[in-house]
Amino acid sequence: MEEAMYQRLKVAKARLEEIDNELIKEDITNDMNYFRSLNKERASLEPQVEKFNEYLMTVENKKQAFEMSKDQDLEIAEMGKEEFKNLSQKEEQIVDELHILLIPKDPNDDKNIIVEIRGAVGGDEANIFAGDLFRMYTKYAEVQGWKLQILDASPCEAGGYALISFKIKGDGVYSKLKFESGAHRVQRVPKTEANGRIHTSTATVLVMPEADEIDIEINPADLQIDTYRSQGAGGQNVNKTESAVRITHIPTGTVVACQTEKSQIQNKEIAMQMLRTKLYSDALAKQEEEIGNERKLKVGTGERSEKIRTYNYPQNRVTDHRIGFTIQKLDRVMEGELEEVIDALVNYDQQMKLAGQK
Repeated sequence: MEEAMYQRLKVAKARLEEIDNELIKEDITNDMNYFRSLNKERASLEPQVEKFNEYLMTVENKKQAFEMSKDQDLEIAEMGKEEFKNLSQKEEQIVDELHILLIPKDPNDDKNIIVEIRGAVGGDEANIFAGDLFRMYTKYAEVQGWKLQILDASPCEAGGYALISFKIKGDGVYSKLKFESGAHRVQRVPKTEANGRIHTSTATVLVMPEADEIDIEINPADLQIDTYRSQGAGGQNVNKTESAVRITHIPTGTVVACQTEKSQIQNKEIAMQMLRTKLYSDALAKQEEEIGNERKLKVGTGERSEKIRTYNYPQNRVTDHRIGFTIQKLDRVMEGELEEVIDALVNYDQQMKLAGQK
């Protein structure tokens, strides 16, 4: 292990001990913000320190195995040599794992997300595919134990959505789904196609980390707030009261809308959350562009125009073009079994960041 890495881990181990000593103090919960920040820091340090302790134990056992390998009893010496070899391989593996654990964590990884899916090129078929993607993410969220809330929707007569916005809440949501932004392409025979020809259509996905009020400030004077009657599903509430809310952020021209709740106050609250998240996401994109090379280490750029993935129904194939990853499990992926694709993206991103550190 490199000396710099060793010293960094020693500091992390000492800091974890400090935090544990703080957390056992009787008055620690008097300041809940401090208490929460300590627990958050502890959660980020613990995996590194546990793996470092495993490394230290392996190094110590390796020393003992080396001493055994010099024993005059040939049988014991042979056992020592074999143990030394196995522990050397384990040490290398642990160091590789520690490299990954020490990659600077995206501060947004633990955040909930707001997702927008839009039907793009392909008319009705694009909107139907947008609906299929929404169903896919809904199924994946169920498997992960996350909660999903629809924020806004524009359903289409032929099926699917011209636009659907939703929030996913749970542990590490953004860390799993942050690479889904971009243009998703589908190749299949549409239900409306009489001659059985394969069509190509696209839908765009935008994944944004949910912003808190402390993340971004909004001047009320910069807002234009309109109310209108809800459209689509909503029972007796539809078209009877102006409960739907549309908010325009005048300086940027950003527009958000919500009509899923019966109360205008609730819809306004949700729309404000959507607006904060959009403005925060735009600010992050600008920041990454200014940093420069950091953006190149990410999987793609997250732009909507970037074709990131193809779903080919005749061949039951899913291909992620950014990393050249293909699996013949489209039927399972559309049922929410996204883990294999997501793991490949996360691993690729980690390798790119490791390469950037070296």
